[in-house]
Amino acid sequence: MNKKSLQEKLINLQDKNYQSFQYKLIPTVKADSIIGVRTPDLRAIAKEMNKDNYKEEFINDLPHLYFEENQIHSFLIGLEKDFDKVLVMINNFLPFIDNWATCDQATPVALKKKPDIALIEIKKWIDTNKPYYIRYGVGVLLALFLDDLFEEEHLEIVANIHSDEYYVQMMQGWYFATALAKQYDYAIKYIEKGLLDKGVNNITIKKAIESYRITEAQKEYLRKYRIK
Repeated sequence: MNKKSLQEKLINLQDKNYQSFQYKLIPTVKADSIIGVRTPDLRAIAKEMNKDNYKEEFINDLPHLYFEENQIHSFLIGLEKDFDKVLVMINNFLPFIDNWATCDQATPVALKKKPDIALIEIKKWIDTNKPYYIRYGVGVLLALFLDDLFEEEHLEIVANIHSDEYYVQMMQGWYFATALAKQYDYAIKYIEKGLLDKGVNNITIKKAIESYRITEAQKEYLRKYRIK
């Protein structure tokens, strides 16, 4: 595989109806950079490339031309099993992430191998003024640190983010709604004490009420804490 053959493969997999759908779904991406390739096809290409000599050239050839190439890059990060290598891949790629879809795909399980070091990196990403760095850091906490690696400190890290950026607030709300499902006794305190910004609070409650993992009694209780 090489750059030309990859791009030709993507164009051959184009679905114009899906392309139109994605234009609306991912408004921060330039329309002419979206080919319109469905996610299962992109995942299959990433798995193939992960065993190909072209992989190293591809991940270092930034920025990519197409949205789909960025998606493949994210999937390759997710497939990487070496902790040190995956950190380098993430930090090299973060400056080029410009949309929520690419941002949310690159959450490698390899980060759980050294959670203390990973948490230091997560804090660095969150402690910036760059929306997709912040969203990425919170997304990693959501995907990898709400079960066996959970610590109450993680909730405080996310609650202390004060951003007007829509895609940051949405991820914060998603994080706390998931925390309510997995770590209810800890997460509910942040709702009860009014520790979340208004937008994040209301997004959290909306998502939690929509979740099948929250009991009806919990949903009814949460409704009282909507901020008008």
